[in-house]
Amino acid sequence: MSLPKISCAPASRLLSSIHDLRWLLRSVTPLSVPRRALVQSEYRRPGQPREDKPQWQMFKFDFSKGLEGIKKHFKLLRHEFSGRLVGPEGKPIIEHMLEQNRVIWEFRGPDSLQEWTLSSDREIGGQSEIYLKLGRNSDTCFLYGTLQNAPPRDGETRYSGYCTMRSKQPLASFDRKKHYDWSSFNTLHLRIRGDGRPWMINVATETYFAHQKYDIYSYFLYTRGGPYWQDVKIPFSKFFLNNQGRIQDDQHPLWLDKINTIGFTLGDKAEGPFQLEIDFIGVCKDYAHTEDFAYEVYKRNPEV
Repeated sequence: MSLPKISCAPASRLLSSIHDLRWLLRSVTPLSVPRRALVQSEYRRPGQPREDKPQWQMFKFDFSKGLEGIKKHFKLLRHEFSGRLVGPEGKPIIEHMLEQNRVIWEFRGPDSLQEWTLSSDREIGGQSEIYLKLGRNSDTCFLYGTLQNAPPRDGETRYSGYCTMRSKQPLASFDRKKHYDWSSFNTLHLRIRGDGRPWMINVATETYFAHQKYDIYSYFLYTRGGPYWQDVKIPFSKFFLNNQGRIQDDQHPLWLDKINTIGFTLGDKAEGPFQLEIDFIGVCKDYAHTEDFAYEVYKRNPEV
């Protein structure tokens, strides 16, 4: 059985009409990608040299440390499973329902300070300084430093002068994100002693999209100054949404069951020393407060 013959005349005429096939590839982008596009590097200030190290040199391999980490994470995983059998957050359901006050952070030793991180404009070339230590009786947190408004001389930064203390992101087993659930409460309760400066309280929640990673909820903290302690209660309905210091038009209430961190920021443009002493940070349920949200909310899909 003989196979039918296929005519190659159209293909030969097409190839003969094309003398140089390189013109077909002129509009195609090259396959080589710049190195800086492959690896996302951190922000580098103008004038600073760039660290040109391969990624494998930045990893530190330690076999004994790895075994300790495995034991630690499996212990946390067992604690998570046992806590779920007891109830929400490891508490019986009746205790969780009747709870009216809860202390989230208290400072009763050096280990409690490890749950917080400090930052200031010195990271971008500024001159402000911030420090954290225990109080006189080792049962409070003493935050102090110096605020300077002089911007760095890099030709790019125009404003400066801030100091921040923020809690670390809680982690579950195998470095999974763990969130605080404050849905049973409606008020933030603090016991502080300041020097009369106004602070900003920032609460960060879990977000859905990458462009929302800088969304935080903020409200003002006014300290009286003097030697007396000050009990501050701020309803969660008063916190407003902002992104990198810009108040957003589309406001919505705080997502209380996905709380990540809380922080304190000083940036009142008054140069000089500052101090803030904190006894505890907690949440409570105020039955006299019935407000859902203090700000105007856009009505989606309004009725016609």
